[in-house]
Amino acid sequence: MRAKHAPKQGVLIPSRWLSSICPLVTIPTLAEELPDPVAAGWQGETVCEVLREDGELRIFRCTFPPGVGHERHFHPRHFGYALSGGKMRITSDNGTREVTLKTGSYFFNEGIAWHEVLNIGDTTVSYLMIEPK
Repeated sequence: MRAKHAPKQGVLIPSRWLSSICPLVTIPTLAEELPDPVAAGWQGETVCEVLREDGELRIFRCTFPPGVGHERHFHPRHFGYALSGGKMRITSDNGTREVTLKTGSYFFNEGIAWHEVLNIGDTTVSYLMIEPK
């Protein structure tokens, strides 16, 4: 039988063992454990709106009035553009940081395993997000 391995640990696991090991170990996966940014909301309310989606792209806008955040979610590869800036608290596996986002700023990210955000400023923050498929 062909062995499967976990590259980060360098441990070989024979595939016949997986059926007995898997029920004992919870391995989080992005798609199964966390919502994507459009599905995630804030206290039961929607914060992102899909503007266009086709076979190549998904374009959506996320809006965060003061005191509103975005529950824990993951991101596939994406481009983001700040339609309106403000002050956000971002928590991820790298810790918690506060950022001041300038209107018109932009970024590209290969993906985010998870994060959650909160608008801690006094202005509404709005992003335009573009995800290639």
